Amino acid sequence: MASSLTKGAAQQGTPVNGGKTFFGHPRGLATLFMTEMWERFSFYGMKALLPLYLIAPGGMHMQATTATAIYSVYMAMVYLLAMPGGWMADRFWGPRKTVAIGAIVVIAGHITLALPTAATFFAGLILVALGSGLLKANISTMVGHLYDGPQDPRRDGGFTLFYIGINLGAFLAPLSIGTVGESVNWHFGFTLAAVGMALGLAQFLLGTRHLSAESDVVSQPASAQEKSSVLRKGLVWLIVAAVFYTLLGVTGNFADWALMPITIAGLVIPVAVLFRMKRDKELSELEQSKLSGYIWFFVVAAVFWMIYDQNGSTLSIFGEHSTTNDLLGFHFPTSWYQSLNPIFIMALAPVVASGWLWLNKRGKEPSTAVKFASSLALIGISFAVFLFPLLDTAANGGRVSPMWLVAIYFIQTIGELCLSPVGLSVTTKMAPAKYSSQMMGVWFLAVTAGDSVAGLLTSPQLNVDLNTSSSVAVEAALAVVAGIGIWTSRKRVKELMGGVN
Repeated sequence: MASSLTKGAAQQGTPVNGGKTFFGHPRGLATLFMTEMWERFSFYGMKALLPLYLIAPGGMHMQATTATAIYSVYMAMVYLLAMPGGWMADRFWGPRKTVAIGAIVVIAGHITLALPTAATFFAGLILVALGSGLLKANISTMVGHLYDGPQDPRRDGGFTLFYIGINLGAFLAPLSIGTVGESVNWHFGFTLAAVGMALGLAQFLLGTRHLSAESDVVSQPASAQEKSSVLRKGLVWLIVAAVFYTLLGVTGNFADWALMPITIAGLVIPVAVLFRMKRDKELSELEQSKLSGYIWFFVVAAVFWMIYDQNGSTLSIFGEHSTTNDLLGFHFPTSWYQSLNPIFIMALAPVVASGWLWLNKRGKEPSTAVKFASSLALIGISFAVFLFPLLDTAANGGRVSPMWLVAIYFIQTIGELCLSPVGLSVTTKMAPAKYSSQMMGVWFLAVTAGDSVAGLLTSPQLNVDLNTSSSVAVEAALAVVAGIGIWTSRKRVKELMGGVN
């Protein structure tokens, strides 16, 4: 138990433990920086391997459509589970304990993935998604606890450093985990992901004394009755799921219908959450207006992420089957393409941020609606560019230069920078006071909705192959048309935003 003096200092963001800082920030930021870096290392390493393992003859040897469906549903669940992860911290464990438990579950998931059977592979995916949901929702909250409220001048800089940690882990993971998985053994790659998360957990536990005491606080403790109710409901749903999937297995329908309930949940839950908020009569007229404006951004984000997240499935599968993976005489594994986005993010984020500031000083900074429209246009253009190598390989066979994928990832990263940081900012600005904490989880639900659409399209029931030129052309057109749609409606959206730019 921290002393009251240490507790007060930690809550104010004042350096403790001899006055040590991390680049001028509270020492606890180093702990959270490294924890998130290793968690993203394990997550992005596994993400880089997942679609390749699913289609590999030495892996699961699945069709590309099936691999895309599994990948999309997995990504959707990671972001969907961020909301209950935050709820568990608020009601039961507090952020610090929830992050530690989440890391342990992630480690268990990667170890389970490393076992060479189909059943353990899918069990491992479930565990990694559960653990990521517990961890992702709370570690950013703990960064905020290190500072003296929203007005602390170091706060934005601290989150910038934290963001670098995310992208550093994402950059290093495919280069190491991907190489081991593709070149040595798939299951050794999954094991290396477990080692990465174990290192993150170890340094988190060693550095936990540097964190704010506020990170131990359960903000809305559940009563004994509520705990019993949650336990009962959890057991009921567990039994329902067990019975449902057992019946699928017994009747021979498991492969066709296993993903469908999860995919539907990924679509229904985001819609239900927004619908519940819109029907809340306690919200003021201004808050209702802002929420209506926010729904526009939510839909745009869902369309964006549906296409963007195919960089780990459709683009990765194309890289495996249709690119030379040779550059200047050097041959590299397909998973290395997944390192392009984080390195572009780290290089371009300061440029884009400076560009917005430069335009703002001249009174010419685009509105949020225009930035979102730009993100859709760019993601559409990236898939329009993707059509060229797709059509080339379809007509002539053989393989194309990896520079096609480099160009596509570059365009997509600029689109991401027009949407993701802007979306995080506008979410905090437009959130109704009653839902100020929950709205960040709602923002992540846009990823869930987008990936769930991709999962539904590639399900056995619809069986749309997103890896074909016709599908890519439709998605490119959809993004551009949707971008034009929000651009033409920008004045209406701005009116709904109630003064927020």
